[in-house]
Amino acid sequence: MGILDSLLGRTKPVRPNLDALFSLPSAAVTLETSAGLVLSGHAGVCWMPPAGQSAADVQRQIQELLDVPDDPAGAGLATAEADADAHPTSGSAPKAGMLTQAEDSYGYRWLLLDDADVEDLVNRVHLVNSLLAENGWGPQLLCSVFGVMPGQGADTTAHPFFLVYLFKRGTFYPFAPIGKERRDNELELRVQSLLGSDLPVEHDLSRWFPLWDLPVR
Repeated sequence: MGILDSLLGRTKPVRPNLDALFSLPSAAVTLETSAGLVLSGHAGVCWMPPAGQSAADVQRQIQELLDVPDDPAGAGLATAEADADAHPTSGSAPKAGMLTQAEDSYGYRWLLLDDADVEDLVNRVHLVNSLLAENGWGPQLLCSVFGVMPGQGADTTAHPFFLVYLFKRGTFYPFAPIGKERRDNELELRVQSLLGSDLPVEHDLSRWFPLWDLPVR
């Protein structure tokens, strides 16, 4: 597939800088104060199962590494020790510490995380990426995605979109789908201009890959 080929890279990829994820909380403040946009509390880590391994073997390895139930439909368990120091959040969904699996219609696998606290959510996404990379899954990691939605003070024309972190590039880009395989390019460029000083935004627009059917909200 073209998207997968590009994400995996045909040239030597930039060494992933996972610490770039920690710039997201300050970017979230900029989004809220400048445009009334807030992180939804939902995120996902996208990866491609390695060739030559059965689905059952891959699922078992992921479960063992991250204590994730083999339940693509939804209900998940807390990620035990890694979240022991996380601060509890109030209210209902999203529930802190939940980590579940999903698969989209293109065959990509997703690890989904929920946490209303932006810093805790970023810490968990960083942890999942780090654990998988340290255990040899770096070549399979494609991107991490954070949901963004209109909050108080948002323009009436605002609609949900996503901030995508490219694992192999160490950069972010906005993805704003509208309808079936259509995207709001104007919004994406506006978000780019808002966050250019807060996030390492991907300057190569050809790498702003569309992620249709992603399960992150």
